Amino acid sequence: MAYDNHTTKRRRFKHLSEAERGIIEKLLELGYGIREIAKELGRSASTISREVKRGTTTQMRTDLSTFEKYFAQTGKAVYDKNRANCGRKSKLFEVEEFLEFAEEKILKDKWSPDAVVGYCRQELGFSKDKMVCTKTLYNWIGKGLLRVRNIDLPIRVRLKPRKTKARVAKIRPRGKSIEERPDSANNREEFGHWEIDTLIGKRSSDSVLVTLTERKTRFGMIFVIPSKESSYVRDLFIKLQRILGEKFNRVFKSVTSDNGSEFSELGKVLNELGSEGYYTHPYSAYERGTNERMNGLIRRFLPKGKEISKISKEAINRIRDWYNRLPRRIFNYKSSLEKFLSEIREICEVEVLEKLLVEV
Repeated sequence: MAYDNHTTKRRRFKHLSEAERGIIEKLLELGYGIREIAKELGRSASTISREVKRGTTTQMRTDLSTFEKYFAQTGKAVYDKNRANCGRKSKLFEVEEFLEFAEEKILKDKWSPDAVVGYCRQELGFSKDKMVCTKTLYNWIGKGLLRVRNIDLPIRVRLKPRKTKARVAKIRPRGKSIEERPDSANNREEFGHWEIDTLIGKRSSDSVLVTLTERKTRFGMIFVIPSKESSYVRDLFIKLQRILGEKFNRVFKSVTSDNGSEFSELGKVLNELGSEGYYTHPYSAYERGTNERMNGLIRRFLPKGKEISKISKEAINRIRDWYNRLPRRIFNYKSSLEKFLSEIREICEVEVLEKLLVEV
């Protein structure tokens, strides 16, 4: 049998009800004192005293003399007025400029609410009283106070993933395992270590996107190849090497891919070009998390089933530029492009990078 280990009566701090105010009024008319009323209601004498003070008003007799009397209605009216002034006041009408900027960036430029908040704080210099935090912005969107809705936030409306059974890996890595990748690449301490993947549109007879993401700066490149054949991936890196020349193995020190057939020649061609190729474990997309994140953002503009061959080079470049200019919390709301340029300038001229993105 369970016993309580305490003998102290729990205090619930419940506000006075209208019925209790009515009882106070009647007992005062009968001549009860403050402590007697408190005992009758099971309340603190201080509570009754404050209530009587709130509800007492000055009255005038017919002979023009005055007297003071407590009224339950007066006590309730003063109580309601005081309660209306309690709590934090909404800043909704004080941050109009910030909200207009947030609506434009989220709806037009596809920024996340956190990117908007961070950019306004770090780059535009908004003071605290002229903007709100990320959580408040999400709350206001959820309450329908902005033109932005939850349906406009791609990550907010994701369905709960289905439970799947763990699969036993039956595919062996096609080359060096990710376990052999150096710590400088794993810890993102060194520039020049990339992750790669392909994105398909239609299931057959369509072009394929190759996405490359640099691990340290999160900078991304997007290229179009005719199909998911290993020869096209091999040719892509040969073209990159021709443009970068002897700087290739400083820009591309390593590339990590999954075990897809399109990357079967990746390790071999990279070794020939003076670089290294590593393969993740089967069914372990999280080992290329940076690149997977990039792919998820690209899918906002190019959903599955959309025919890639009908998308212009200019449109793909706009998506790439949007991704690289997105403010990132991890960089104190600087963009990947800014971080990448600070690294690449130490290796080669920026003009070489522009040629790389235009010609390949």
